[in-house]
Amino acid sequence: MDNKYFYVTTPIYYVNDKPHIGHAYTTILADVLARYNRSLDVPTFFLTGTDEHGQKVQKAAEKRGIEPKQHCDDTVVAFQDLWKKLGITNDFFIRTTQKAHVSVVQDVLQKLYDSGDIYKRDYDGWYCVGDERFYMDKDLVDGKCPDCGREVTKLTESNYFFRMSKYQDWLIDYIQTHPDFIQPAFRANETLGFLRKPLEDLCISRPKSRLSWGIELPFDKDYVCYVWFDALLNYVSAVGYLRDEEKLAKWWPASIQLIGKDILTTHSVYWPTMLKAMDLPLPKTIFAHGWWLTGTAKMSKSLGNVVNPMEMVEKYGIDAFRYFLLSEMTPGQDASFTEDVFVTRYNSDLANDLGNFLSRVIKLTGRSCGGAVPAAGALQEEDLEFMAAAAEAVKAMPEALASMKIDRGLDAVLNIARAGNRYFEKTAPWKLAKEGNTERLNTVLNVAAEALFKAAVLLNPVMPEKTAELGRALGYSAEEFAACRIAALDGADHVTGRTIADIGALFPRVEIAPAEEEKAPKAEKKAKPAEKEAAPEGVKLVTIDEFFQTQLKTATVLQAEKIEGADKLLKLQIDIAGETRQLVAGIAKYYEPEMLIGRTIVVVANLQPAKIRGIESRGMLLAAKAGKELRLITVDGPIASGASVG
Repeated sequence: MDNKYFYVTTPIYYVNDKPHIGHAYTTILADVLARYNRSLDVPTFFLTGTDEHGQKVQKAAEKRGIEPKQHCDDTVVAFQDLWKKLGITNDFFIRTTQKAHVSVVQDVLQKLYDSGDIYKRDYDGWYCVGDERFYMDKDLVDGKCPDCGREVTKLTESNYFFRMSKYQDWLIDYIQTHPDFIQPAFRANETLGFLRKPLEDLCISRPKSRLSWGIELPFDKDYVCYVWFDALLNYVSAVGYLRDEEKLAKWWPASIQLIGKDILTTHSVYWPTMLKAMDLPLPKTIFAHGWWLTGTAKMSKSLGNVVNPMEMVEKYGIDAFRYFLLSEMTPGQDASFTEDVFVTRYNSDLANDLGNFLSRVIKLTGRSCGGAVPAAGALQEEDLEFMAAAAEAVKAMPEALASMKIDRGLDAVLNIARAGNRYFEKTAPWKLAKEGNTERLNTVLNVAAEALFKAAVLLNPVMPEKTAELGRALGYSAEEFAACRIAALDGADHVTGRTIADIGALFPRVEIAPAEEEKAPKAEKKAKPAEKEAAPEGVKLVTIDEFFQTQLKTATVLQAEKIEGADKLLKLQIDIAGETRQLVAGIAKYYEPEMLIGRTIVVVANLQPAKIRGIESRGMLLAAKAGKELRLITVDGPIASGASVG
């Protein structure tokens, strides 16, 4: 991306219905790109808005018994309220009913009509009301609209046309010589495939006798402008085209125009040919992202599987919702949304990794250093290794932005927390505090706090509210943290001497109803009992059926604390597939509580609950013991809690 300026646009959303997760994703993606570029000290302009003309709006208004403009005024509020709720920082919200936009559209129409690029002729074709487009016989699929599958209507009428076919060869050459113009690259190939067939001229008018709700053609008052021709011009009317040439020169061409893959043709064929006819440069990149699916099906109002962003925000919080959308979808690819997937990622990334690491740093600093982040002393190998993970994230995020792989950038940032939890296990700061090794303890806590600060600044464009809280935990006021920039993260010490604050759980775990217990695998046929063998002395043999009566599961340790008056016992809160349980374990002589948080252990999940020292214990962890040594049974790599063992 050009580092001189950054201009990002979303599609303008049609006001005939409420916003859904697809609208939310595109707008949050644009917002995150805008926030990151501002944090990199790049001048930024972010545009979104609503498309308010056309037949669907007219029909929706007629159904309600009101004027189309009143319908638009009523419906646009849903988008504006949601964007405010989601923390969207657009610089301008355009509505195509605004006088300034209407004026620009009419001027462009007149300009192209005068140049001969718009002409009138009779037209005979199939019309789709849903897409507000004409199709030829060859375009139909089973006699229906090739894009939405709806029924089409045969129409014969006079209309005005834009000479789009005139620019077909030029557009093919432009796409082939500008590999960044349409992204991802396979979308460019789709457009080139579309352009292998002769390009038809574009019908850009509708007779008022059939559709009155639109921008009137300046050269024929019996017609209004085709909604897509009108809508596409918002990207330049919003930045001064034909009105403020200085503003236009500052922001155009757009750096990136975000669209859903379903409107690729309008943006990669209609729009560039219109700009060519207008003698304007093309946007640097048109980026088509994928769809949000439910399972394998596209979200659709008719299927009843559309996710309401407002409901998700109310249930799980704004920042968690923003983080999920950006981390779960690789831009350009489809992604599946289910509440279970959401909760799993939330608990894993935010509650377990980031939240636990912050909690450990804050509690140890408060308990051992009087509540202020100490200065670092001499650095050791494990310090440098952990600091490298933080430095890698600072480098990875701008690279991820440039390549539109934000999910990878976020993974690199969350790796700071994952590496931080491993760093604590290696350095054991609780042990350093117990031994009175103050110099080494100070270094570990300083390195950890600095890494958390970097993570907070890097995550701020995605989770502005939660990272501001994280900044407060590290001693930054809201104003101070808001002024922090990614561009200033290299090198400097940002935390020494800061007074920390215990803010509690940054991301409280989300508890979901426990899933039905997995059933033990059954053989297709009952195995023939083998002849009994003599058991070794002191060993009682069990059958496979007896073994499978014990359910062994992985579990994540969420909290650990000593039990007053019991030197050997620790009380643990563990997560098993989203269910929080309490265990009492006799491991206090071998493990400090801080050593256990975030670990994946193995437990007996179907053990009868018992009370130990009056405290309920629901399950038992597994450990190996030899003489005076005891080691927990763990797994050798990342795996979800609740996984079956055995």
